[in-house]
Amino acid sequence: MIGETCRIGNHVKVYHGVTLGAKSTSGGQRLRGVKRHPTIEDNVTIYPGAAILGGKTVIGRGSTIGGNVFLVESVPPNSLVIVENAKVKVMTKTQKEKDTYSI
Repeated sequence: MIGETCRIGNHVKVYHGVTLGAKSTSGGQRLRGVKRHPTIEDNVTIYPGAAILGGKTVIGRGSTIGGNVFLVESVPPNSLVIVENAKVKVMTKTQKEKDTYSI
């Protein structure tokens, strides 16, 4: 998914299941045309399942964003962003913790 105000530079690779979206959908049509999606600079690679959100979020030139990364902040040029030591929590809808395990 690529939001309407997203800016994508040259020589960018975006794999399947990537979201380049807004932080919030509240405001709907009132926000049409306002910069609310990220900027991806030149020579960036974004691997499957990554979500990059926000109009002020900039992915610096030459960076690599790993699979399943969730970003709402900018990263400097030539960065490598990966998921490390992720934990999955399974809870009831009332937020009572049922089980936690690392992936």
